[in-house]
Amino acid sequence: MWKVKGRKQLWIPSEKRVKEANITQFMHMVNESYNLRIRSYPELYKWSVEKIPDFWSAVWQYSGIRSSRKYEKVVDDLTKFPGAKWFQEARLNFAENLLRYNDGVAFISRDENGPSSRLTYSALRREVGRVADWLREIGVLPGDRVAGYLPNITEAAIAMLGTTSMGAIWACCGAELGPTAVLDRLGQLQPRVLFTADEYVYGERSFNMLPSIEKIVRGLPSLKRVVINSRFDKPDWRSVPGSVAFGDLHAPDFATDAGFQQLPADHPVYIMFTSGTTGKPKCIVQGAAGLLVNQLKEVLLHADLKKTDRVMYITSPSWMMWNWLMSCLAVGATIILYDGNPNYPDWGSMWRLVQEEKATFFGCSASYINHLRSLGAKPGKNYDLSSLREMSQTASPLSAEGFEWVYREVKEDLHLNSISGGTDINGCFAGGIPILPVYTGELQAPGLGMKINVYDENGRPIVDMMGELVCEAPAPSMPLYFWDDPGDRKYLDAYFEYFRPKGKNVWRHGDYVMLHSDTGGITFYGRSDAVIKASGVRVGTSEIYNVIDKLSEVEDSLAVGQNWKGDQRIILFVKLAPKERFSGELEEKIRAALRREASPKHVPDLILQVPDIPYTFNMKKVETAVTNIVNNKPVTNKEALVNPECLDYYTRLLPLLQES
Repeated sequence: MWKVKGRKQLWIPSEKRVKEANITQFMHMVNESYNLRIRSYPELYKWSVEKIPDFWSAVWQYSGIRSSRKYEKVVDDLTKFPGAKWFQEARLNFAENLLRYNDGVAFISRDENGPSSRLTYSALRREVGRVADWLREIGVLPGDRVAGYLPNITEAAIAMLGTTSMGAIWACCGAELGPTAVLDRLGQLQPRVLFTADEYVYGERSFNMLPSIEKIVRGLPSLKRVVINSRFDKPDWRSVPGSVAFGDLHAPDFATDAGFQQLPADHPVYIMFTSGTTGKPKCIVQGAAGLLVNQLKEVLLHADLKKTDRVMYITSPSWMMWNWLMSCLAVGATIILYDGNPNYPDWGSMWRLVQEEKATFFGCSASYINHLRSLGAKPGKNYDLSSLREMSQTASPLSAEGFEWVYREVKEDLHLNSISGGTDINGCFAGGIPILPVYTGELQAPGLGMKINVYDENGRPIVDMMGELVCEAPAPSMPLYFWDDPGDRKYLDAYFEYFRPKGKNVWRHGDYVMLHSDTGGITFYGRSDAVIKASGVRVGTSEIYNVIDKLSEVEDSLAVGQNWKGDQRIILFVKLAPKERFSGELEEKIRAALRREASPKHVPDLILQVPDIPYTFNMKKVETAVTNIVNNKPVTNKEALVNPECLDYYTRLLPLLQES
């Protein structure tokens, strides 16, 4: 079995940072409350998964969750998996817990074209109250669905908070999605109200959203009103029935502050959507208390955020990282929203924003880091990053070289908080720990309260070998259910059926990983459904990418398995860096690198140049679509891709692939 080589320590937190970390204070509280002597993260993690009710009770206490009625029991029965009920009898409001502060700046909003705008916490509370009162006035009730189709702007946050403050359920699509993709998602939910905008900007281009809005409204007969945030000088919405300007929302006896509806702990707060690359997106229903307690655990203990922080993430309201970003309000931090192309007008755009707004926390994807690496970018040399103390990275695995680039070209004294989880739990199974060292290519540790393990194909726990990431016990932010899923059939199939024939009742997440016995860290190798089985050996695609990423000639790559003569063969598609040419010499260099740094089994049978690599809007490579093409299967739901047109090139290659 191929093992990771050459891992090295990149960062060690200072004694001062360890002492001042929230997680250190949390350990002190736990020790005092439960008469324990926990002194390290491994000890704290072990306690958190052995004493699950005590741990989540401690998080509830430490994070100061507000409730009009406290829970009677943390969890009813941990053997119900799925189906465990969390924080029964508690009554609370999700938005109230995010809006507990009334001083300071809540949002700084920027786009490609204009100066920043600011919204204070006190003004945010008034705006949220205005939206909530209006929703009540038009007849929206707790449990009704309110939808968003919005760019990453302050109004998206206000609409979400106004919706959840009065008990309706929020479901949102980013402005980058086309109307078909939006209807595939929102069309399943019968929303009563749609919040949207008439324009968004990306890469110096302005996109008129009204034609898409008209199609969406026609496809959603359940809509009662459409609230439009206008960016046009003279908006004309006559083609959109039931439309009203965001700024004109009002209701009789308008309250100047949000009135927070107190609701059961498992009242639905969000409906999230799977990527939809293998069919119509599934609608994941998530409960208020479970989601809140898990996200506050991550924000406070894993990201170590405080009221003084300024937090920015390259994200969109389509992606769960936007929801995670909103939870940073609960600590009183300032959230920096950016709407536009993060590389416009050049690669320095985000780093100028860090410099100008003195951001302390910056989140991005592996693909963003790899793009900067391919350009030879040096953010730390070109910009003042003295305020920045933490970077977060997610969406897809980051190679060891990507880790090293951050510490070489961004900043030496920086906590690189690489995280992995999913839309499914609106959070992380593994990620950063501010009091532990960072090693190349590793997420630092499992997340607190997440009883994860790594299984081989037979359901046996393994270490120092690649296998399936599983979770062996319930966690509060796991879905309540899937929308319109009688008998929880889709839910069970998605997570619980894979290892059931092996006698294991566990959540199988679909990630291919390795748990390291020496550091306790975890290396991620990509989605396990993208694993190629060539000559009986399981090859994770990320193992290939980790090697290819070192080659300056290649900007991006995609590996898939093609069924071939009773076996599978590996096909590697490469997108070359600017001014590079594909040649037999480069092809041999790629093969030699994979043979030397991975194994002979990782060497592809075919290497082909392509103009682009398909990605979802969450910046994840889409191996499944190309795998379907090379195996002559239909590709469904192309609208889930940011660049679906590139698949045409792969389709044109199919005759060649069937002959070669």
